[in-house]
Amino acid sequence: MTFELKGYANEIGEAFRPLVHRNVVRLSYVVAFGYCTADATHKAINVNEKTSHSTYQWKRSFQCGMDALIWQVLASVIIPGFTINRICWATLTILRKFNRIPTSTAKWSAAFVSIASIPLIVKPIDNFVDKLLDNSIRQLYNQNDK
Repeated sequence: MTFELKGYANEIGEAFRPLVHRNVVRLSYVVAFGYCTADATHKAINVNEKTSHSTYQWKRSFQCGMDALIWQVLASVIIPGFTINRICWATLTILRKFNRIPTSTAKWSAAFVSIASIPLIVKPIDNFVDKLLDNSIRQLYNQNDK
């Protein structure tokens, strides 16, 4: 399993949410969305260079780029960001119930648990998004190609 920080920058931001200013978390989302856009653009350009028919070339390139963008936004930003946010919140909530744990220790522990959970959530989220797109928008692409 590989771990790509560039695609999961917002999860790192969410993990550190209790410790940093909210603008740092927002910046992590800017990085993540930038990665999604760059990846989708790169995939569309690659399809455009490999396809020879002009009308089909533009259509297939657009479909590939949009598919990559939708997949990346769901699988790399929205779903994992929400998941890590909730893991961090739940961990912090549980730790705060123990009055003897200092607040800073609880915040750092929540960040650690959140970061440690990132590799565990990647594969299930990727598989879910693949199935979601296979059973929705990708069927529309295949119908239009016929």
